[in-house]
Amino acid sequence: MSYVPPHLRKSVAATVTATATATTTTTTTATPTNVDNITTNHKLNSKSNNNAFSNSTPRRSSANNHIQPSRALAVPNVVLPQWKPSERVLRLKPEQIEEVRLRLNVDVTVTPDSPAAPAPIESFTDMCLASSIMKDIAIHEYTTPTSIQAQAMPVALSGRDLLGCAETGSGKTAAFTIPMIQHCIAQPPVRRGDGPLALVLAPTRELAQQIEKEVKAFSQSVESFRTAIVVGGTNIADQRSELRAGVEIVVATPGRFIDHLQQGNTSLTRISYVVLDEADRMLDMGFEPQIREVMHNLPEKHQTLLFSATMPVEIEALAQEYLTNPVQVKVGKVSSPTENVSQTLEKISESEKIDRLLSLLVEEAALAEKLGHPFPLTIVFVERKTRCDEVAEALVAQGLNAVALHGGRTQSEREGALRDFRHGPTNILVATDVASRGLDVTGVAHVVNLDLPKTMEDYVHRIGRTGRAGSTGRATSFYTDRDMFLVSQIRKAIADVQSGNTVAFATGKVARRKEREAAAAQKEARMAQSKLPATISSINVEDKYKYMISPAPNAMIKNEGSADDAWDD
Repeated sequence: MSYVPPHLRKSVAATVTATATATTTTTTTATPTNVDNITTNHKLNSKSNNNAFSNSTPRRSSANNHIQPSRALAVPNVVLPQWKPSERVLRLKPEQIEEVRLRLNVDVTVTPDSPAAPAPIESFTDMCLASSIMKDIAIHEYTTPTSIQAQAMPVALSGRDLLGCAETGSGKTAAFTIPMIQHCIAQPPVRRGDGPLALVLAPTRELAQQIEKEVKAFSQSVESFRTAIVVGGTNIADQRSELRAGVEIVVATPGRFIDHLQQGNTSLTRISYVVLDEADRMLDMGFEPQIREVMHNLPEKHQTLLFSATMPVEIEALAQEYLTNPVQVKVGKVSSPTENVSQTLEKISESEKIDRLLSLLVEEAALAEKLGHPFPLTIVFVERKTRCDEVAEALVAQGLNAVALHGGRTQSEREGALRDFRHGPTNILVATDVASRGLDVTGVAHVVNLDLPKTMEDYVHRIGRTGRAGSTGRATSFYTDRDMFLVSQIRKAIADVQSGNTVAFATGKVARRKEREAAAAQKEARMAQSKLPATISSINVEDKYKYMISPAPNAMIKNEGSADDAWDD
């Protein structure tokens, strides 16, 4: 079942039809064994209308641009390990399982008529993992599974499809990486020319590199276990050689992986474990066509895990299309600002922002030096690439160790910036939203929004770079009059968190469109208010927008100027 690019499929279909016709005219009978084989192959290759391609299907050569026949390789059957947890876990009663989920703040949902979800497991030992994986878990000093790991890993190990949703920094990567390695260990060995056994798709190069690092961490004790990272901005020839030699796991960005499929450097033939990580972000970045290309051409026997930090309607639709009777696992308050981050808002003019940032960080540097502490790791988010470089240069001129990270830099520059930030000497990373999702750097203490993002969803992802894995952090955000709609949402969210209310907001493309409409309505209402005679103090606003133009409690919020000033347009 070699991959065939869309633009070649008509000619391939014609070739296959002609070959089938010729075969029919020369062969009038088939043995029962052959019939069984044909039936089996048909089942394995009929996941969708785009999926009926056999191993003998021609594909485009990487060396030239004409069709060449593919080398036929018999595809080994997928091994579905009969996994069981420890006897202690198997003896848990339903009420005990619910108690554990309540303690872990985990919500589990299964589709109607599906078996109950596996019980959460609070010990790696009780998960009955391969000895090599347990060795690597011990080496990396993993002691207790996080909430998402405790529930998602048993689901993945049992072979069920999974829709996982948890806030950033919750340990999602290990939750799918460890079961993936266990799954691959059970499969027949990968041969040269085989495609991978497992595939992880991620939206950005940085996240893909982070995932591959985690895969290597938990598979280093597995003999002859190979992984490949397939992303843009790096040498495609090196990737080609690695893929053709055969690897167990590929971690990729969608566009570059499709490039390799079209060049015939790899195939989907043996993939039986698929992960879509940060799926909401991939949809936002326009990768849905590439995701469809991959998912529609997979073998029928495969397990799919979809992870997302948010749960917009687009993700629910994606899960419905590509997951089979999935177990849905949600941890904590999905789509909510983390309670571990203290948030500060400062109103300031656009022209004063950089000076205020320099003052803030120079003061922090002086205090850290006075106390004998290292400067706290800080991420400064800005709106544009050019501004990113400008701010980083200004910080360096003040004697601070800062580096810029944005999409305009080369891959080696981006890797170098992250390496210096993670391991020193850099302690300030100035970044665009390329760093707002998936970036996991231990010890980030402060996030500064020099420029606020356009939506609440992006704000939550940005401040989620700190306060990770149970630690605390802080976020400072500068805002101007143009940011008032988002500021009102942030204030309301903070007030809700303080009062103990459940905080959640809609996410995804549809939600962002509605958010833009609401922001436009608020701006129109305020403009109309400013044109009224001074004797008239208010205007009628739809109930659903009232909270947006009413000051929320100021607890946990610092404002430059009076509350009235903060709401002037």
